[in-house]
Amino acid sequence: MTQVANRGAARQKRHERIRLRLSGSPERPRLAVFRSNNHISAQVIDDTSGRTLAAASSLEKELRAAAQKKTDEAKTVGRLIAERARSAGNDRVVFDRAGFRYHGRIKSLADAAREAGLEF
Repeated sequence: MTQVANRGAARQKRHERIRLRLSGSPERPRLAVFRSNNHISAQVIDDTSGRTLAAASSLEKELRAAAQKKTDEAKTVGRLIAERARSAGNDRVVFDRAGFRYHGRIKSLADAAREAGLEF
């Protein structure tokens, strides 16, 4: 088995493997999540047209003002992306964890989006 240079490259390789069989359509767009060391962001993407339908991030002005734990920020971003996706007319999405483990902030964002009405 080949080895990868670092953790970022390993995550990128996992992400490419996931994206081979996961794609967003107009009926079920892709909810893509990115987690950095300090922040988290999510986008609802229609891959057939290449358009972003909704986006939310912990870097937004309203969310930056409220100092909270990173998992709580992820929950807030999950609720926000669900609201924005539903207002754009999408209730069903495909979850793209982008090579990250379904654990911690990724899991809390997904759970909050489900509670806010998104189905995946």
